[in-house]
Amino acid sequence: MNTLDRIVTQLDQALRVSLAPAPAADRESPGGKLPEASLERDDREHAAGLMRINHTGEVCAQALYAGQAVTARLPRVRAEMEQAAREEIDHLRWCAERLDALGSHPSRLNPLWYAGSFAIGAAAGFAGDKWSLGFVEATERQVEAHLDSHLDSLPEADERSRAVVSQMKEDEARHAELAAQSGAARLPRPIQGAMAVTAGLMKWVAYRV
Repeated sequence: MNTLDRIVTQLDQALRVSLAPAPAADRESPGGKLPEASLERDDREHAAGLMRINHTGEVCAQALYAGQAVTARLPRVRAEMEQAAREEIDHLRWCAERLDALGSHPSRLNPLWYAGSFAIGAAAGFAGDKWSLGFVEATERQVEAHLDSHLDSLPEADERSRAVVSQMKEDEARHAELAAQSGAARLPRPIQGAMAVTAGLMKWVAYRV
């Protein structure tokens, strides 16, 4: 595809991911065959808040990978970004299904999260493929850690949400390892710190809005 084709494709992707119902997943939800828990109101709202964070995280992941794919220099790296984005679609769908089952909704700010994440991903790609991969690795490590914290916080009875988060954590760890094996550069500590602060703000807002 030429540059204009890529721009049009990314605009379509942005609308489908941030506004439309989540695309179909390639894999069945890990919690699909588990019983739906009868949760107290507070537990249900808390679980929904955590799954809304995870859904927004997957919207951001789509945008980051899309931005990096547009600016990646090597075809191999571009292909890896596009493949990772396709795999993350499963997570997006699973989280959307859980939000619906919990009687809740995705973050109303998802278009804003997508736009900001796409810009960050594109900037990482412009910096060079090794830095782009380093950004992927650092991002996935942070996501893996926050998913681990969600497993500690989700209601024990909500087996479906817990199964989804567990599988997402496993996938994110694999994506981080793939980026490392592909030549990722280690990001400077100030950049990692800024990423953590930004992610913390996103999680605080997405839990509530």
